[in-house]
Amino acid sequence: MRVAVLATIALLAFSANSVLARLALGAGDMNATGYTGVRIVSGALTLAAILYFRERRNSDARIEISGSWRGAAALFGYALAFSIAYLMLGAGTGALILFASVQVGMLAWAILKGDRPGPWEWLGFGVAFVALVFLVAPGLVAPPLLGTALMATAGMSWAAYSVLGQSSRAPLADTAGNFIRCLPIALVLVAISDPAHTSSASGLAYAVASGAIASGIGYAIWYTVLPSMTRTSAAFVQLTVPAIAAAGGALFIGEPLTGRLLISSVGILGGVALALFAANLRRAKATQTSAA
Repeated sequence: MRVAVLATIALLAFSANSVLARLALGAGDMNATGYTGVRIVSGALTLAAILYFRERRNSDARIEISGSWRGAAALFGYALAFSIAYLMLGAGTGALILFASVQVGMLAWAILKGDRPGPWEWLGFGVAFVALVFLVAPGLVAPPLLGTALMATAGMSWAAYSVLGQSSRAPLADTAGNFIRCLPIALVLVAISDPAHTSSASGLAYAVASGAIASGIGYAIWYTVLPSMTRTSAAFVQLTVPAIAAAGGALFIGEPLTGRLLISSVGILGGVALALFAANLRRAKATQTSAA
Protein backbone atom coordinates (compact mmCIF):
# COMPACT_ATOMS: atom_id res chain seq x y z
CA MET A 1 0.00 0.00 0.00
CA ARG A 2 2.82 2.41 0.85
CA VAL A 3 4.49 1.84 -2.54
CA ALA A 4 1.17 2.37 -4.34
CA VAL A 5 0.49 5.64 -2.51
CA LEU A 6 4.01 6.97 -3.13
CA ALA A 7 3.90 5.92 -6.78
CA THR A 8 0.59 7.75 -7.22
CA ILE A 9 2.08 10.93 -5.73
CA ALA A 10 5.08 10.67 -8.05
CA LEU A 11 2.85 10.20 -11.12
CA LEU A 12 0.79 13.25 -10.16
CA ALA A 13 4.05 15.19 -9.86
CA PHE A 14 5.10 14.08 -13.36
CA SER A 15 1.74 15.22 -14.73
CA ALA A 16 2.00 18.53 -12.89
CA ASN A 17 5.36 19.17 -14.56
CA SER A 18 3.72 19.02 -17.99
CA VAL A 19 0.95 21.43 -16.98
CA LEU A 20 3.32 23.86 -15.21
CA ALA A 21 5.67 23.90 -18.21
CA ARG A 22 2.83 24.73 -20.58
CA LEU A 23 1.50 27.42 -18.23
CA ALA A 24 4.88 29.15 -18.20
CA LEU A 25 6.25 28.42 -21.66
CA GLY A 26 3.09 28.25 -23.74
CA ALA A 27 1.91 31.64 -22.50
CA GLY A 28 5.35 33.19 -23.07
CA ASP A 29 5.81 33.97 -19.37
CA MET A 30 9.32 32.50 -19.47
CA ASN A 31 11.85 31.21 -21.97
CA ALA A 32 12.97 27.57 -22.08
CA THR A 33 16.54 28.06 -20.84
CA GLY A 34 15.46 30.26 -17.93
CA TYR A 35 12.69 27.84 -17.00
CA THR A 36 15.10 24.89 -17.01
CA GLY A 37 17.68 26.77 -14.94
CA VAL A 38 15.22 28.01 -12.32
CA ARG A 39 13.61 24.58 -12.14
CA ILE A 40 16.91 22.84 -11.40
CA VAL A 41 18.15 25.51 -8.98
CA SER A 42 14.92 25.51 -6.97
CA GLY A 43 14.89 21.70 -6.92
CA ALA A 44 18.50 21.54 -5.71
CA LEU A 45 17.92 24.14 -2.97
CA THR A 46 14.75 22.41 -1.78
CA LEU A 47 16.36 18.98 -1.61
CA ALA A 48 19.47 20.35 0.12
CA ALA A 49 17.27 22.07 2.72
CA ILE A 50 15.27 18.90 3.35
CA LEU A 51 18.48 16.90 3.80
CA TYR A 52 19.90 19.53 6.15
CA PHE A 53 16.87 19.69 8.44
CA ARG A 54 16.45 15.92 8.40
CA GLU A 55 20.02 15.28 9.46
CA ARG A 56 20.10 18.19 11.89
CA ARG A 57 17.96 16.16 14.29
CA ASN A 58 20.94 13.86 14.74
CA SER A 59 23.93 15.97 15.73
CA ASP A 60 26.34 13.12 14.98
CA ALA A 61 25.01 12.57 11.49
CA ARG A 62 26.93 13.90 8.52
CA ILE A 63 24.87 15.22 5.64
CA GLU A 64 25.51 12.90 2.73
CA ILE A 65 24.80 13.89 -0.84
CA SER A 66 25.21 11.00 -3.25
CA GLY A 67 23.83 10.51 -6.76
CA SER A 68 26.08 10.23 -9.80
CA TRP A 69 27.27 12.18 -12.81
CA ARG A 70 25.38 9.77 -15.06
CA GLY A 71 22.20 10.50 -13.13
CA ALA A 72 22.87 14.23 -13.32
CA ALA A 73 23.49 14.06 -17.08
CA ALA A 74 20.25 12.14 -17.63
CA LEU A 75 18.35 14.59 -15.41
CA PHE A 76 19.71 17.66 -17.20
CA GLY A 77 19.18 16.19 -20.66
CA TYR A 78 15.59 15.43 -19.78
CA ALA A 79 14.91 18.85 -18.21
CA LEU A 80 16.35 20.95 -21.06
CA ALA A 81 14.82 18.97 -23.94
CA PHE A 82 11.50 18.88 -22.04
CA SER A 83 11.40 22.67 -21.64
CA ILE A 84 12.27 23.47 -25.26
CA ALA A 85 9.79 20.88 -26.55
CA TYR A 86 6.96 22.44 -24.54
CA LEU A 87 7.36 25.66 -26.50
CA MET A 88 5.82 23.68 -29.37
CA LEU A 89 3.61 21.00 -27.80
CA GLY A 90 0.46 20.90 -25.71
CA ALA A 91 0.52 19.37 -22.22
CA GLY A 92 -1.28 16.15 -23.18
CA THR A 93 0.52 15.64 -26.50
CA GLY A 94 3.91 16.32 -24.92
CA ALA A 95 3.30 13.90 -22.06
CA LEU A 96 2.11 11.25 -24.52
CA ILE A 97 5.27 11.49 -26.64
CA LEU A 98 7.45 11.71 -23.52
CA PHE A 99 6.20 8.56 -21.87
CA ALA A 100 5.89 6.61 -25.12
CA SER A 101 9.60 7.30 -25.54
CA VAL A 102 10.23 6.23 -21.95
CA GLN A 103 8.70 2.84 -22.75
CA VAL A 104 10.90 2.44 -25.83
CA GLY A 105 13.99 3.35 -23.82
CA MET A 106 13.21 0.96 -20.98
CA LEU A 107 12.35 -1.85 -23.42
CA ALA A 108 15.64 -1.30 -25.27
CA TRP A 109 17.53 -1.49 -21.98
CA ALA A 110 15.72 -4.71 -20.99
CA ILE A 111 16.66 -6.30 -24.34
CA LEU A 112 20.25 -5.13 -23.90
CA LYS A 113 20.32 -6.87 -20.53
CA GLY A 114 19.22 -10.15 -22.09
CA ASP A 115 15.42 -9.95 -22.00
CA ARG A 116 13.74 -11.34 -25.15
CA PRO A 117 10.16 -10.11 -25.74
CA GLY A 118 7.62 -12.59 -27.08
CA PRO A 119 5.21 -12.18 -30.03
CA TRP A 120 2.44 -10.49 -27.99
CA GLU A 121 4.91 -7.99 -26.59
CA TRP A 122 6.17 -7.10 -30.05
CA LEU A 123 2.57 -6.79 -31.24
CA GLY A 124 1.80 -4.37 -28.43
CA PHE A 125 4.79 -2.18 -29.15
CA GLY A 126 3.98 -2.35 -32.87
CA VAL A 127 0.50 -1.00 -32.18
CA ALA A 128 1.98 1.74 -30.00
CA PHE A 129 4.48 2.70 -32.72
CA VAL A 130 1.78 2.93 -35.39
CA ALA A 131 -0.32 5.10 -33.08
CA LEU A 132 2.66 7.38 -32.43
CA VAL A 133 3.29 7.68 -36.18
CA PHE A 134 -0.37 8.63 -36.59
CA LEU A 135 0.00 11.30 -33.91
CA VAL A 136 3.00 12.98 -35.55
CA ALA A 137 2.03 12.41 -39.20
CA PRO A 138 1.41 15.54 -41.32
CA GLY A 139 -2.00 16.98 -40.67
CA LEU A 140 -3.86 19.92 -39.26
CA VAL A 141 -3.37 19.02 -35.63
CA ALA A 142 -0.18 16.97 -35.84
CA PRO A 143 2.50 18.22 -33.40
CA PRO A 144 5.68 19.79 -34.88
CA LEU A 145 8.38 17.26 -35.72
CA LEU A 146 11.08 19.26 -33.92
CA GLY A 147 9.00 19.39 -30.76
CA THR A 148 8.31 15.68 -31.09
CA ALA A 149 12.02 14.86 -31.53
CA LEU A 150 12.99 16.96 -28.52
CA MET A 151 10.33 15.38 -26.32
CA ALA A 152 11.43 11.92 -27.47
CA THR A 153 14.98 12.86 -26.40
CA ALA A 154 13.59 13.93 -23.03
CA GLY A 155 11.81 10.57 -22.76
CA MET A 156 14.98 8.59 -23.46
CA SER A 157 16.83 10.65 -20.86
CA TRP A 158 14.08 10.01 -18.33
CA ALA A 159 14.20 6.27 -19.11
CA ALA A 160 17.92 6.33 -18.30
CA TYR A 161 17.24 8.26 -15.10
CA SER A 162 14.61 5.70 -14.04
CA VAL A 163 16.89 2.74 -14.80
CA LEU A 164 19.65 4.31 -12.70
CA GLY A 165 17.17 4.91 -9.88
CA GLN A 166 16.36 1.21 -9.52
CA SER A 167 19.67 0.69 -7.71
CA SER A 168 19.14 3.65 -5.36
CA ARG A 169 19.45 2.90 -1.65
CA ALA A 170 19.32 6.55 -0.51
CA PRO A 171 16.60 8.14 -2.70
CA LEU A 172 16.64 11.62 -1.17
CA ALA A 173 20.44 11.88 -1.09
CA ASP A 174 20.71 10.50 -4.64
CA THR A 175 18.12 12.90 -6.03
CA ALA A 176 19.71 15.85 -4.21
CA GLY A 177 23.14 14.87 -5.51
CA ASN A 178 21.90 14.66 -9.08
CA PHE A 179 20.27 18.09 -8.86
CA ILE A 180 23.29 19.68 -7.15
CA ARG A 181 25.64 18.34 -9.83
CA CYS A 182 23.47 20.18 -12.37
CA LEU A 183 23.69 23.48 -10.46
CA PRO A 184 26.66 25.08 -12.30
CA ILE A 185 25.15 24.73 -15.76
CA ALA A 186 21.69 25.59 -14.40
CA LEU A 187 23.04 28.88 -13.03
CA VAL A 188 24.59 29.58 -16.44
CA LEU A 189 21.19 29.02 -18.07
CA VAL A 190 19.56 31.42 -15.62
CA ALA A 191 22.24 34.04 -16.28
CA ILE A 192 22.06 33.90 -20.08
CA SER A 193 18.27 33.92 -20.05
CA ASP A 194 18.21 37.28 -18.19
CA PRO A 195 15.09 36.35 -16.16
CA ALA A 196 14.64 39.89 -14.85
CA HIS A 197 13.66 40.99 -18.36
CA THR A 198 12.35 37.83 -20.00
CA SER A 199 10.30 36.26 -17.19
CA SER A 200 7.08 37.30 -15.51
CA ALA A 201 6.30 36.71 -11.85
CA SER A 202 3.88 33.95 -12.79
CA GLY A 203 6.45 32.26 -15.03
CA LEU A 204 9.00 32.25 -12.21
CA ALA A 205 6.39 30.89 -9.81
CA TYR A 206 5.56 28.03 -12.18
CA ALA A 207 9.27 27.21 -12.61
CA VAL A 208 9.90 27.23 -8.86
CA ALA A 209 6.83 25.07 -8.20
CA SER A 210 7.97 22.64 -10.88
CA GLY A 211 11.51 22.48 -9.52
CA ALA A 212 10.88 22.47 -5.79
CA ILE A 213 7.73 20.35 -5.58
CA ALA A 214 6.90 18.47 -8.78
CA SER A 215 10.55 17.74 -9.66
CA GLY A 216 12.67 17.83 -6.50
CA ILE A 217 10.25 16.16 -4.09
CA GLY A 218 8.44 14.21 -6.83
CA TYR A 219 11.65 12.65 -8.17
CA ALA A 220 12.87 11.79 -4.66
CA ILE A 221 9.60 9.93 -4.09
CA TRP A 222 10.01 8.19 -7.46
CA TYR A 223 13.52 7.04 -6.50
CA THR A 224 12.03 5.75 -3.22
CA VAL A 225 9.59 3.40 -4.97
CA LEU A 226 11.77 2.34 -7.93
CA PRO A 227 13.82 -0.28 -6.01
CA SER A 228 10.52 -2.01 -5.11
CA MET A 229 9.43 -2.23 -8.75
CA THR A 230 10.59 -4.20 -11.76
CA ARG A 231 11.53 -2.32 -14.93
CA THR A 232 8.27 -3.56 -16.42
CA SER A 233 6.18 -2.31 -13.51
CA ALA A 234 7.99 1.03 -13.46
CA ALA A 235 7.29 1.47 -17.16
CA PHE A 236 3.68 0.33 -16.82
CA VAL A 237 2.61 2.75 -14.06
CA GLN A 238 3.94 5.71 -16.03
CA LEU A 239 1.38 5.02 -18.75
CA THR A 240 -1.17 6.92 -16.66
CA VAL A 241 0.75 10.20 -16.90
CA PRO A 242 -0.30 11.29 -20.42
CA ALA A 243 -3.98 10.90 -19.57
CA ILE A 244 -3.58 12.85 -16.32
CA ALA A 245 -1.57 15.56 -18.08
CA ALA A 246 -4.12 15.84 -20.90
CA ALA A 247 -6.92 16.21 -18.33
CA GLY A 248 -4.86 18.81 -16.47
CA GLY A 249 -4.16 20.70 -19.70
CA ALA A 250 -7.87 20.78 -20.51
CA LEU A 251 -8.81 21.79 -16.96
CA PHE A 252 -6.17 24.40 -16.15
CA ILE A 253 -5.03 25.65 -19.57
CA GLY A 254 -8.08 25.09 -21.73
CA GLU A 255 -6.23 22.90 -24.22
CA PRO A 256 -8.55 20.93 -26.53
CA LEU A 257 -8.78 17.15 -26.38
CA THR A 258 -8.52 16.57 -30.14
CA GLY A 259 -9.66 13.40 -31.87
CA ARG A 260 -6.11 12.69 -33.05
CA LEU A 261 -4.78 12.92 -29.50
CA LEU A 262 -7.53 10.72 -28.07
CA ILE A 263 -7.14 8.03 -30.76
CA SER A 264 -3.35 8.09 -30.44
CA SER A 265 -3.62 7.90 -26.65
CA VAL A 266 -5.74 4.76 -26.86
CA GLY A 267 -3.38 3.18 -29.40
CA ILE A 268 -0.13 4.07 -27.62
CA LEU A 269 -1.29 3.32 -24.10
CA GLY A 270 -3.22 0.21 -25.13
CA GLY A 271 -0.33 -1.14 -27.19
CA VAL A 272 2.27 -0.61 -24.50
CA ALA A 273 -0.09 -1.99 -21.84
CA LEU A 274 -0.54 -5.15 -23.94
CA ALA A 275 3.22 -5.51 -24.32
CA LEU A 276 3.90 -5.05 -20.63
CA PHE A 277 1.07 -7.38 -19.59
CA ALA A 278 2.43 -10.07 -21.93
CA ALA A 279 5.91 -9.50 -20.49
CA ASN A 280 4.63 -10.03 -16.95
CA LEU A 281 2.92 -13.29 -17.99
CA ARG A 282 6.05 -14.53 -19.74
CA ARG A 283 8.24 -13.83 -16.73
CA ALA A 284 5.73 -15.38 -14.35
CA LYS A 285 5.72 -18.58 -16.44
CA ALA A 286 9.52 -18.58 -16.55
CA THR A 287 9.65 -18.27 -12.76
CA GLN A 288 7.22 -21.17 -12.32
CA THR A 289 9.20 -23.31 -14.74
CA SER A 290 12.49 -22.64 -12.97
CA ALA A 291 10.89 -23.32 -9.57
CA ALA A 292 9.56 -26.66 -10.79
